[in-house]
Amino acid sequence: MRPSRTARRRRLPTAAIAAVAALSAVPGFTSAASVAPRKAKSVTLRLGYFPNVTHATALVGVQGGVFAEKLGKHVKLETKTFNAGPEAVTALLAGAIDATYIGPNPSVNAFQQSHGAVRVVAGAASGGAYLVVKPNIDSAADLKGKKVASPQLGNTQDIALPSWLKQHGLKTDANGGGDVSVIPQDNATTLDTFRQGAIAGAWVPEPWATRLVDEGGGKILVDERSLWPHGQYVTTDLLVSTSFLKPHPDVVKRLLEGQ
Repeated sequence: MRPSRTARRRRLPTAAIAAVAALSAVPGFTSAASVAPRKAKSVTLRLGYFPNVTHATALVGVQGGVFAEKLGKHVKLETKTFNAGPEAVTALLAGAIDATYIGPNPSVNAFQQSHGAVRVVAGAASGGAYLVVKPNIDSAADLKGKKVASPQLGNTQDIALPSWLKQHGLKTDANGGGDVSVIPQDNATTLDTFRQGAIAGAWVPEPWATRLVDEGGGKILVDERSLWPHGQYVTTDLLVSTSFLKPHPDVVKRLLEGQ
């Protein structure tokens, strides 16, 4: 899909990108490609992902049996789905899962919150996020005084949305105030509230953007690719807890082979 109106090209804050890149350079990180083979033993890998097109790597890997095949008979794969990054981070830091596919901003937050107890071991997807709005919205200025949804407080799109609004002179705050009210909510709820007219738009990943257009009668105001050099930006990476990575680098290596 292409936006019905070209958004002004800009660079989003680069701190998150730099931080994600730096995670793999932190002392103690082991590249999956350089892992020495270990003697086979039974282990369980608890893997998180989101039911979004931006997590197609995980969707195909899990549902198509690719991960299970690559992991082998000595690794039991258990999966759990999440709506957005902060929810997955909570599970990862609580020890409820060992690894998760996740956006770059929550990855940075997890690294900071855990004091380095997680590692980004690979990228997984680029692109696939859009700002979908009601048909009568033709510019950022038209959103003033209105409500716009994001998937969850602190997730990647929740960071991108206020940043884009700020670039267009519109203020927001974490409590839903300002010129535009940013409302973090579950993607399924966003579809319902958009159809009901309770929100004017939403910055969401696929397939929710397409569903807002097809089922909610919306239109694309911003294709996030238009905001980045060469149209490329990280949407999804693979984040692993060091408590799992250190004793099982071979398992992580095989997971990456499946990816």
